[in-house]
Amino acid sequence: MAAFAAMAFLSACSREAEAPPAPPIDRSQALQVLAAEGKGFTVGTMMAANTVYVLFDPQCPHCAHLWEASQPLLRQARFVWLPVAMLNAKSLPQGAAILTAAKPAEAMDAHEKSLIAGQGGTSASASVPDDVKAAIEHNTALLNRLGAEAVPFIVARDPQGGARTAGGAMPTAQLAAFIGLGAN
Repeated sequence: MAAFAAMAFLSACSREAEAPPAPPIDRSQALQVLAAEGKGFTVGTMMAANTVYVLFDPQCPHCAHLWEASQPLLRQARFVWLPVAMLNAKSLPQGAAILTAAKPAEAMDAHEKSLIAGQGGTSASASVPDDVKAAIEHNTALLNRLGAEAVPFIVARDPQGGARTAGGAMPTAQLAAFIGLGAN
């Protein structure tokens, strides 16, 4: 019963069973690999000591809630949002629309508000440029290699200089503590 309660507490979208992932990314290398290989957009303080990577699926309502929870922290941290496509056929086109928008943060904000309101998110063309499709598919492969079972998936520096990860949405204060900002 306790295990069921713990599972119910997690706020994340999970995928259906898939083929085994490529070789895993060692947690100590997660930040470096995401910085070098991930394709996303950045919000927050560009010179912040804290850079947080969030792998998200545009169709995930928990990702939308994490987006909202992160907004009060943007003056203290830098967030890099990396779209993945794992939940349904809308994930890839919506991720592409956000990623290629002239102002991705504004596009993401409008998309997440629409998703939370039950309106399905941004309208997006099913025709995605090959390079953008490849980037989102690579982000999805990175998610798999990190051993993530669900989105949103957060990667942040731990106090010892390595990386810590968490799956699922969290309220602002918990997110602040997780990424090393303490209570806000």
